[in-house]
Amino acid sequence: MNEATATTTERRFPCVQCGAQVEFAPGAGTLTCPYCSAQNEIPQTEEVLAEEDYASALEALSAADDLADCLDVKCDACGAEIHGLGSTTSLSCPYCNSNIVATAKSRRLIKPKAILPFRVPRDEAQRKFRDWLRALWFAPGDLKKFAVNDGRLNGMYMPAWTYDCHATTTYTGQRGDYYYVTVPHTSRVNGKSVTTMRKERRVRWRPAAGTVFNRFDDVLVIASHSLPREHIELLEPWDLPSALPYSDDYLAGFGAESYQTDLKSGFEEACKIMQSTISMSIMADIGGDVQRITSSSTRHEGITFKHLLLPVWVSAYRYRGKVYRFLVNARTGEVQGQRPWSSAKITMAVLTGLAIVAAVALVLFLRR
Repeated sequence: MNEATATTTERRFPCVQCGAQVEFAPGAGTLTCPYCSAQNEIPQTEEVLAEEDYASALEALSAADDLADCLDVKCDACGAEIHGLGSTTSLSCPYCNSNIVATAKSRRLIKPKAILPFRVPRDEAQRKFRDWLRALWFAPGDLKKFAVNDGRLNGMYMPAWTYDCHATTTYTGQRGDYYYVTVPHTSRVNGKSVTTMRKERRVRWRPAAGTVFNRFDDVLVIASHSLPREHIELLEPWDLPSALPYSDDYLAGFGAESYQTDLKSGFEEACKIMQSTISMSIMADIGGDVQRITSSSTRHEGITFKHLLLPVWVSAYRYRGKVYRFLVNARTGEVQGQRPWSSAKITMAVLTGLAIVAAVALVLFLRR
């Protein structure tokens, strides 16, 4: 991205009743005042959520249209890049709880055009966190108390891209069809050599070539590198059809991370995701019992995209100097997390299991 000098001001959301700062209320669709409990309606827009043209966006990245100047801070511990801090100069990283200090880093970023607002409230996410801790096997004895008392649940919006396109793929390969032959098989039976006839499966290969067409809609690429990829993927699916046109109001009381995977790199990742579907289409087109793909070339056309924000509750806690993260999909309530293991409990379980096996073996031996 092109860098530029930016002046970033903090967006405030005053309560219409008392003037205090309001926060977005998950599930309610309103901004709630924490002091007088007044419900402040979010202005509704008639804007239609639409896809953006990929090629045009790449050409316009150096221009001012549809770009935003953002003041970012980067956490040296986990690499998160967070924006929208306004006048805040020091804070705790919402992803790993490390203390970080804001330094001026201005970037030109594509503005988000869509957002999935928070729907799961904080207290429900906190309850899921505690239930998850209680259900852990072989966890250190003091983990539950430590994590609940020290872990802080933060509401964050993760950056993401979705891509739509038509894919035309030409390929060459081989089609394999099963056939069976009868062959002699010799074995030893009661010390004698015995020959029997049995069928064996073989494959008859012949060349194949053709073209397949695929239509992809909302291929999702998470544009953050701050959270463990395996846990982020397990938070899926996201109810992408429920996305709304972006509004700053939905960020009131929450943080947001800048994308670290840019538009072009995101589409490259999307192509890798599409490849498995394309390969299945090729194999179906080849037909037969088994298939081999020797070459393929894909042309992507009509590429469009959305830059959107996805809501997650994040708890980052430290145990014996190491950071562990717990994530909640703030739309569906799906939970994923990292956890420490108690080597003492695992050792005890192994020894107990060996003792049980030995006891059973001894009983069986004595019964002989």
